[in-house]
Amino acid sequence: QVIKCKAAVMWEANKPFSIEEVEVAPPKQHEVRIKIVATGICRSDDHVITGGMVMPFPIILGHEAAGVVESVGQGVTSVKPGDKVIPLFVPQCGECSSCLNPKGNLCHKNDFGSASGLMPDGTSRFTCKGKAIHHFIGTSTFTEYTVVHENSVAKIDSAAPLEKVCLIGCGFSTGYGAAVQTAKVDPGSTCAVFGLGGVGLSVVIGCKAAGASRIIAVDINSDKFAKAKELGATDCVNPKDFKKPIHEVLIEMTGQGVDYSFEVIGRTETMIAALASCQYNYGVSVIVGVPPAAQKITFDPMMLFTGRNWKGSVFGGWKSKDSVPKLVADYMKKKFVLDPLITHTLPLTKINEGFELLRTGK
Repeated sequence: QVIKCKAAVMWEANKPFSIEEVEVAPPKQHEVRIKIVATGICRSDDHVITGGMVMPFPIILGHEAAGVVESVGQGVTSVKPGDKVIPLFVPQCGECSSCLNPKGNLCHKNDFGSASGLMPDGTSRFTCKGKAIHHFIGTSTFTEYTVVHENSVAKIDSAAPLEKVCLIGCGFSTGYGAAVQTAKVDPGSTCAVFGLGGVGLSVVIGCKAAGASRIIAVDINSDKFAKAKELGATDCVNPKDFKKPIHEVLIEMTGQGVDYSFEVIGRTETMIAALASCQYNYGVSVIVGVPPAAQKITFDPMMLFTGRNWKGSVFGGWKSKDSVPKLVADYMKKKFVLDPLITHTLPLTKINEGFELLRTGK
């Protein structure tokens, strides 16, 4: 059956979300229809609105969520109606070279590069006012019901609180994994985290879990520092408090620069600053924030020639379908906290207020 439900539709760029009644088609072969219970707001969604990440309109955004399977299409074996699940914006087909390589996690079936905004078969499952609405990176969670491919959903513990573990769908896993998976932070090391939103704070949690002895949190909004300290930051630095470039400040604080730095903002200037602030011979700098479309980066290649490592990390380097259920299990065993990352809880109808809170750093 077609389901009619509420969704937040983005008709065009730089406009507010419009709460509309949409029709959600039944799942086709190897597809799953999910009732979304909770969804987080992530800066990547905002990048689409502002044009920093190019996607086709109209679109239903949202990619960090948790819900319950409502129905499944033919051939689906990994989930059944009633299962608690997390949609995966990085799929895991299990067959492509990235899925088969132990070092890889960016499945070739992802919809970042092509940004088609469609299901793998090239069509949409959403209709509104007679128009087809695009999907967002295979998930589209700003709606009461969504349809995803079976490669893009993970079954999780039936006891998990969906309003908390939805963060494992993106923000938490992305930040935590950047530290423990991509960078493989060593015990006793020194780390710098640029940007203290939900993902940056999750990097802090990851650095602490990995045993870093010093975690320097960097943000131009000092209101973020109390929470960063609560989660494990040892020092907090606001670049606005200094006349000199921030990488020089960090090198002075540490003597040689940090062992690991993380850029969790998505700005080319801070990517360079993070690279420059890590130790010149064996420092590792990880790009976690989504880079802005159409922007290029210019840097002195000597920064890499001396031995620094510059890495990117998508979804924290986790193989999604394998790792998300394990991360949920770790949360249930209290191996990490999620509550401090949740600042507000709003109904779907107040999504525009939620984005205002994101943009104002609240």
